[in-house]
Amino acid sequence: MNIGIFSGSFNPIHMGHVILANYIVEFTEIDEIWFLVSPRNPLKSEDELSGEQSRLEMTKLALKKYAKLKVSDFELSMPKPSYTIDTLRALREKYPEDSFSLIIGADNWNVFESWREYDKIWEEFALKVYPRSGSRITIPDKLKYRVEALDSPIIEISSTFIRESIAEGKNISAFLPESIYEYIIEKGLYK
Repeated sequence: MNIGIFSGSFNPIHMGHVILANYIVEFTEIDEIWFLVSPRNPLKSEDELSGEQSRLEMTKLALKKYAKLKVSDFELSMPKPSYTIDTLRALREKYPEDSFSLIIGADNWNVFESWREYDKIWEEFALKVYPRSGSRITIPDKLKYRVEALDSPIIEISSTFIRESIAEGKNISAFLPESIYEYIIEKGLYK
């Protein structure tokens, strides 16, 4: 099976994540997308994150009705901070019958060379790069066989916007799966 790895904080997961992943499984050769909830991105501050279990639970709730979109806590058991190359290699070792493609946004692609062993990632795994407003996707000719620029919709929703809006007391339920908005309110997250 061809698995797309969509790794992130999902702090919180929102409709943009779901729409993008749904597009990829329906319009590319990717069979399933695994949402890997990350314990902590080495490039982000730890105090920006809600607890791992809350983010994992929200991701499970958001994807419940999407058969091709799966939630994984795989990265949560790995050494922290987690590095993408280590995660992808561990997944390949655990699931040798599957192939894995890394899904990242154009904003991350443009700073990809700051990632640990970035060159090993594109040597060993395929990459799918989705567009982000304000970020161009330029793929060198030597990488076009491993890196694909997707023509997916650009969704202008960010988890930062969601968190800030909730902290300001705004009702932004339209940007989140209903169960996620209810979970956030019930647990008092992002206040």
